[in-house]
Amino acid sequence: MTNSSAKPPRKLRCAIYTRKSSEEGLEQEFNSLHAQREACEAYIASQRSEGWVALREQYDDGGISGGTLDRPALNQLLEDVEDGLIDVVVVYKIDRLSRSLMDFSKLVEVFDRNNVTFISVTQSFNTTTSMGRLTLNILLSFAQFEREVTAERIRDKVAASRKKGIWMGGCVPHGYDVKNRKLVINPDEAKAVRQIFERFVQLGSASHLARELRAEGFQTKRGMLNDKGYIYRILKNRVYLGEAVHKGVSYPGEHEAIISQELWDKVRSIMQRSPRERGDNSRGRTPALLKGLVFTASGVSMTPSGTLKGNRWYRYYVSMDKIKDRDVVDDGAPKRLSADTLESAVLSQIHKVLRAPETAAHTLASLKSLSASIDERDVVAALQDFDELWGKLFPLEQARIAQLLLRRVTVTAQGLVIDVRTEAIGGVIQDLITPTNEEAA
Repeated sequence: MTNSSAKPPRKLRCAIYTRKSSEEGLEQEFNSLHAQREACEAYIASQRSEGWVALREQYDDGGISGGTLDRPALNQLLEDVEDGLIDVVVVYKIDRLSRSLMDFSKLVEVFDRNNVTFISVTQSFNTTTSMGRLTLNILLSFAQFEREVTAERIRDKVAASRKKGIWMGGCVPHGYDVKNRKLVINPDEAKAVRQIFERFVQLGSASHLARELRAEGFQTKRGMLNDKGYIYRILKNRVYLGEAVHKGVSYPGEHEAIISQELWDKVRSIMQRSPRERGDNSRGRTPALLKGLVFTASGVSMTPSGTLKGNRWYRYYVSMDKIKDRDVVDDGAPKRLSADTLESAVLSQIHKVLRAPETAAHTLASLKSLSASIDERDVVAALQDFDELWGKLFPLEQARIAQLLLRRVTVTAQGLVIDVRTEAIGGVIQDLITPTNEEAA
């Protein structure tokens, strides 16, 4: 009598992969992912005699399309396959793993390299046989065809809706909110958008405008403004004209416009010039001599501004109240002044202070305390001939000296209040006469 015992089947570790394209229903106690897992577990249980055992690890991708391989659970599954932890991959349907024939061929290549079998519960085939591979490729071709047809339907629907001016989602433009799937104007943001268009017409430079907005703490819908690219996106967006755009073609939109056609055309005319030309024009303009020094009587700063009329650039100092269109009590003081007029008046006052006898005495005493070798005649000549020395300076150097000599310029209804830093005069005069002394030496 001979004893014979059957060799037990090899244990096959089975990983169940589930996926659902949309997030709808995932919050339910029993959702599509659970249903897929139950079906796969039942199939694995039916193959227990073959040594199949379901792994405890769950590979679930909820709310992720099958058109991409960039899925957290799928990536973890592939890592475990490469590490030799899986023998069989089980899915409910093959399109749960991928809807792309090319992507699926990459996955099958990984499975084959690691001797892993792929099983679809509802579409019985085995990837280790030639017939199974043929069936798989046929099914995948239809799955990819279905996906492409669906994508075409969606594109056609979006195009038809755009032509009717309907908002079809995406990033909500600054200046609008979405209510009942329609764009509605956000008053505060719309006001900021109009100011961006108007200031660009004045400045002619998105870089300068971006710096100005950052200094004022301008906030986009996603936080602080980072670069001029956001400014350009606003200036090029035809949605602000009340239009809907699809593939470069504009259609009348359902929403209300924020800016006028006239303002849009002004911006376009400026942007048609090359960035280099606009940059050269911007850099070539006279620096704002009193930037950061001019204020209204109520303490509001007056910022440098300008506008291009024809080929000529006109400069101004404008109250931030006027720029922001704030409602303030009218104190009779001008809210916008010609930069040339204001700067000439301030320079005239500086020259007057420098020519005063007490200024010469104070400056000489200050400089002699620093250097006994200082030539009094040079100091007096520099104070008396300051106009001539000033005219020889580059604009940037003039602006630097103005910042040193002035504490504040206040614009009132009665005129200007100019606060000169008399204690800084000695240092400025020494800087002006030092080159002369070096040349004489």
